[in-house]
Amino acid sequence: MRFSVNFPFVCIAILCTAASAQNRVPLQPFVQQIRQVQTTLAYLGEPLSPSDQKAIETLVAKTAEAETVSGLQEILDKYVLAVVEINPESRVKVHPGLAKPVLVEAGTRIFLVKVINEAGVTARLAVKSPNELPVYVKSDGSAEPPKQISAADIRDRWMSLSLYDKDPMSERLSGLPLEYRVLEVYSRDRGQHSAEVSFDVGTGTQDIGFLSQMTILFSALPATPLKLRVRDEHGNPSVAAFTIHDGSGRLYPNPSKRLAPDFFFQPQVYRADGESILLPEGAYTVVCSMGPEYRVQRKQVTVSGRGPQEVSFAMQRWIDPVKYGWYSGDHHVHAAGCSHYQDPTQGVRPEDMMRQIQGEKLNVGAVLTWGPCYYYQKQFFTGKDNPLSAPGQVMHYDLEVSGFPSSHAGHLVLLGLKEQDYPHCVRIEQWPTWDLPILRWAKS
Repeated sequence: MRFSVNFPFVCIAILCTAASAQNRVPLQPFVQQIRQVQTTLAYLGEPLSPSDQKAIETLVAKTAEAETVSGLQEILDKYVLAVVEINPESRVKVHPGLAKPVLVEAGTRIFLVKVINEAGVTARLAVKSPNELPVYVKSDGSAEPPKQISAADIRDRWMSLSLYDKDPMSERLSGLPLEYRVLEVYSRDRGQHSAEVSFDVGTGTQDIGFLSQMTILFSALPATPLKLRVRDEHGNPSVAAFTIHDGSGRLYPNPSKRLAPDFFFQPQVYRADGESILLPEGAYTVVCSMGPEYRVQRKQVTVSGRGPQEVSFAMQRWIDPVKYGWYSGDHHVHAAGCSHYQDPTQGVRPEDMMRQIQGEKLNVGAVLTWGPCYYYQKQFFTGKDNPLSAPGQVMHYDLEVSGFPSSHAGHLVLLGLKEQDYPHCVRIEQWPTWDLPILRWAKS
């Protein structure tokens, strides 16, 4: 009898605590955190709707602090898949948000996680699921398929999810009573699948009674191949850059979980004539380009599950510099470091770089190995034009002396080398600490 009387009051107390946390959030840092979320969503190819972005600007211009905080939550809560509550003892519990759990086959969708932080925790928020796809990595950093996996594992491990905590987001929670985090969810399959999802802010922070986890029934829209046909000004099959958005402004394929040859840090992907991109049913804007010497073309395409889907482009030059004795080139391209992949491989391979050179219609591309991932990338240096080179499109691996002992004296770009290692040096640390001997060696 005691439990039946007191239990409702316990629930009310918990709800009041969560509500008080939301009411106490200071407006200025809360708005700044929302700006980070807006920028991140746009960068990841799934921005807030234009009407919601406009509504945010209208609210931020108001001076009534409590009204503005409440209104901003009302806008963002529509995108929330999970609400995470951290009580004053740093115990974590989770319950569903308002967003519909709709995914896309062989693609990624972006959601928000609402964090009500009564404890002012500044640890990293973690998410995990037993339904995640397994990842196997070899000793050299490259990925390999699993050697043994059961049929049940294949069926149940259908998705991957992660919280985006790179710039402009922060790795850790801010400590604000209320903030939003960005969640990426990838689906291998189509149709309905369930996933057990849990959150924590460190070992031992999960609330008792399985309250830190929830089961979500997702529905993944089926994807259909859209075949891309592209010809150059001579009518020859070509590689081109494609940027694809749907009516909601989503970018396809979503950048956040792209794998080579598609790069996450650029909106376009490169496809050769006859290759495809997987898209769910809907209307899309497809933009095709082939570098600055060509006119950009844009077409509206409707993708359905009925029959083959195809869109064609006949590209046109507005100028041909070769006729005037000039050649298009990029003498400073990196296959590793900067914004390139470091995981699961140490940069990308020559075939991925060649696709970029072809898609931008460069006559010459110099791929520079430098400090980051040097020992992995140096295997592609031959001292000759790469075998993937084609007539009028040359790729050559060379060297930038950056991340070396002499970097403080200037970053040397050395082209046309026949050897890549300074004499008697097997490690970067053994190179000279100033530039003059490196220049003399390179010239020789």
